[in-house]
Order: sequence, then C-alpha cells, then structure tokens
Amino acid sequence: MTQLSNAVVLITGAAGGFGHELTRQLLAAGSQLILTDLDQAVLEARLETIQRQVKTGKVLACFAADLSSAEGCDALYNRVKGLANPVDILINNAGVGLFGRMDEIPSDKWEQLMQVNLMAPIRLSSLFAAEMIGRRQGHIVNISSLAGWVTTAGLTHYAASKFGLRGFSEGLFNDVKEYNVKVTVVYPFFSRTPILQSERYGSLSEDFQGVPENWITDPAAIMSATIQGIQRNQLHVFPDLPARSIHLLKRYFPWVSDRIMSAQSKRVRRGEK
Repeated sequence: MTQLSNAVVLITGAAGGFGHELTRQLLAAGSQLILTDLDQAVLEARLETIQRQVKTGKVLACFAADLSSAEGCDALYNRVKGLANPVDILINNAGVGLFGRMDEIPSDKWEQLMQVNLMAPIRLSSLFAAEMIGRRQGHIVNISSLAGWVTTAGLTHYAASKFGLRGFSEGLFNDVKEYNVKVTVVYPFFSRTPILQSERYGSLSEDFQGVPENWITDPAAIMSATIQGIQRNQLHVFPDLPARSIHLLKRYFPWVSDRIMSAQSKRVRRGEK
C-alpha cells in the first residue's frame, strides 16, 4: 500500500474543487504537501481556511505555476527540486474545461486545454518519474474524467484530452511498474467544482441549460474514494456510482452506453432534471 503519513505530495490545481479536498484530506492524513495553482494569492487564501480546521500534516511550499507550456512545467519542476524534498506522490489534478461544438471553439482555447489537461501531466510525469525510478519508489496520480471513456456533444476537446490521459496512464503504468513506481488514474463523473462553469461557445451553448442538479457529486466524497484508490495502488479508480455504472456499460454494452449519452446530451440542452 502507498503510505500517506509523512509522504511528500505535489498537487497541481490545488486551489480548485478537487484540489481543495485533496489538500484538506491529505493534511488530515499527515502528508507533507507542495501546492501549486495559477494564482498563488488564491491558493494561499484557501489553504489558510483549511489550516484553521486541520492541524495535522505540513505544507512545504505554495507555488504559482502556469502549466500551459513546457517552460511552465520545467519551472515548477526546478522549484520543487530546489526544496530538497523528493516527491513521493505526484497528483496531476490541474485541468480546464470547454463546452461547444468542436468547430465553433476558438483554436487557441482548445489548444490551451490540451496543454493543461494532457501535455502538462505527461511533462510532469516524465520529469518526476525519472527520480522515482532512481529511488525505486513513487506514485503518479492522474485525475482524468469519465469523459476519458465516454463523451457527449459539446465535450469533444475535453474528452480527447481525457482519453489521451487514460492512454498515457496505462502506458506509464507498464513503463514504471518494474521499478516499484505506482500509477493511478481517476475517472469522476460531474462533480461540484469550478469546471462546471467552464466557458461555452457557439450554437450548442445557446441551448445549454446546465448539468442537472441530481447528477452532480460531492467533491469531498470523490476525493475520499480517490485517496483510498491511491493507498490501495489501484490503476483505475471510478470514485462514484455513475462513473462505475457507465464505464461498465461502455465496456460490455457499448450500444447501450451510446444511447444513454445521447439522451443525456438532449436532457442537458432542455434543462430536464
């Protein structure tokens, strides 16, 4: 099992909904955290709120990091390396979303999404995996999405990034397993995080009524299941019932899954509950 007490954990996207819960729950587990996000002031303010409630664990550093470029990933790696605290667990949590028909989303927007959602985890995993392989110890966690298995209209670019992250994670698992380095990839359904308010574009956005309230899961529960999966060294983690159910349908009854996702797309546009 992966031990969390005193483990040095690097979390990207630490100021977001999942990042906030990862920070809170890992501090409660006694981990030593290195936190990163785009806005350091926001990150530190949210950390202050958590630390008023959670008195265990330790925060080694908070860094502002723009992961939308190779230079930004390299800069983060070098700052972390300068702490002289080898990273035991890397959690690639940072991500952005977009909604719209794929030809109606500006190219700079979806290209940035690909950089943050897919290329940044690949870059950071490559940098930190080399050290983990050398130590014969480590764990890399990639927060994907159920959109890494199935998708609906309007989420083409997002799904492409998450499908890619799933494939990368499976390959990474096979690359590093003989060196005692673990890999976990997580596939949550819609959860109550800022990604639900992602930018929307074009004709699909005109009819978009939002995600039905009864579909939305609690980030605290999702990250609790995620942390359990990390501790158990699970490769694939489906942290909620919708994700588990739809994944099984996609694997064994793909035509049923396709019909369900098509129906869900129509419900979202009509605003049905």
